[in-house]
Amino acid sequence: MVLCRMPDASRPSLLDELRQRSASLRAERAAARLPEEEARQAMDAVLWRTFRWLEEVMGHLDVIRPEVRHRFRLADDLVVDCPQFDSGFATFRRHGLATGDTLEHVEMFYRLTAPKPLVLRVNPLAARAVEERLRAAALHFNTDIEQDAAKVLFSVFHVEPAIKASVRFKPDHRHRVIDVLLRNVDRFESVTLQFDLDALDEAALEDLVRFMLGESNAFLHRAPLAYVNSRRD
Repeated sequence: MVLCRMPDASRPSLLDELRQRSASLRAERAAARLPEEEARQAMDAVLWRTFRWLEEVMGHLDVIRPEVRHRFRLADDLVVDCPQFDSGFATFRRHGLATGDTLEHVEMFYRLTAPKPLVLRVNPLAARAVEERLRAAALHFNTDIEQDAAKVLFSVFHVEPAIKASVRFKPDHRHRVIDVLLRNVDRFESVTLQFDLDALDEAALEDLVRFMLGESNAFLHRAPLAYVNSRRD
């Protein structure tokens, strides 16, 4: 005779067991997310502080319009020495439309001007390469063809004497760093520096503005180049 084993009345029900296991896993995952969320909030705080500081600085530079002690060279015959700060502003972008969303990036745009138009005359065969370099440098221009007394043809580029520069602060939440992309700041090219959170303080921002104005290059020594300091996945 085989007796059926009766259910143990003291044992929790299946639903109770599932509830306990689910609650335990939720607690573990919430604990694991806590440092990540704290890091995200800390990075957002750094970006907001950066935006507010730069917003005031750009307002002052708009009034002062200082000379920028940099030499911008695109070709042997296209050189801009010591342009003047013309205008600029700081802005930001959120990840979404909700007011509680974190910042996607903070960015500063500014414009430098030279006193005279820039004119570049090249062999027509070299015109395509020059055009590509001008577009890459975000320079506005128009072209025409000229002929000298010997009936030699030249492609002539009339370049607007204005340089558009920008600095973007973009968070990398996965690696907990902030990438700072400099474009046309001291030359016609872009470079990205990789800052740890605690390294992007007010002293670093002061060095950035001094670098923009050509007073010091200390900012470049505050963080490694992003492509040199390769990231581990």
